[in-house]
Amino acid sequence: MTTQTASWLRLLPPLLMFVVTWTFLSSRSRPERLPFYQHLDAFPMQMGDWRGKDIPIPNDVLESLGKGDFMERNYSRTETEPPVDLFIAFFSTQRTGATVHSPQHCLPGAGWAAVEHDFLPLVQPDGGTRLVNRYVVARESDRQFVLYWYQSHGRVVASEYWGKFYLVADAIRLNRSDGGLVRVVTPMNLDEGPLQAQERAVAFAEQLLPKLTTYIPD
Repeated sequence: MTTQTASWLRLLPPLLMFVVTWTFLSSRSRPERLPFYQHLDAFPMQMGDWRGKDIPIPNDVLESLGKGDFMERNYSRTETEPPVDLFIAFFSTQRTGATVHSPQHCLPGAGWAAVEHDFLPLVQPDGGTRLVNRYVVARESDRQFVLYWYQSHGRVVASEYWGKFYLVADAIRLNRSDGGLVRVVTPMNLDEGPLQAQERAVAFAEQLLPKLTTYIPD
């Protein structure tokens, strides 16, 4: 088996999954009924010690994302500490072609290469944990620490494939295809390692999680 053939075979399962997901969602005609949720422009500018500043999303990026509700902000605690960049995308329906875009594709497209990847638990106020993706990415001499996850109907999911499975399952069970992506990124100073950046990103993300259900409904 050639290397090229092996590469195509590895791509077949996710491609088939996306085709089946899109076909199923497109075939559903009943109108969806979502619980009340707030739009992301009402998201708090301050969370504890973190203060936010909006980052305008370019029009070409908005066009590529499709029809949805999007927000990007920098949150800072002090003037000397690197900020945390928060990006949230929420789609009230994914039956019209607009779907959650995976950072696994977006980050390499912007020139970032993954240096480390594993999973990390975030602690909830009730003591429970939610598993999310943990990345360290690099572009030339720059490094960033990244957390991201998919969220819908009270569920936090790290795996893109499980996210698609739940999308189809919830469309059948609940007649809902809404869902979101949450991404937390912080730059790494030259004099700090991944653990320092991780502490900063996790501290922010654990304050963020309880607030999300107002904007990404259960």
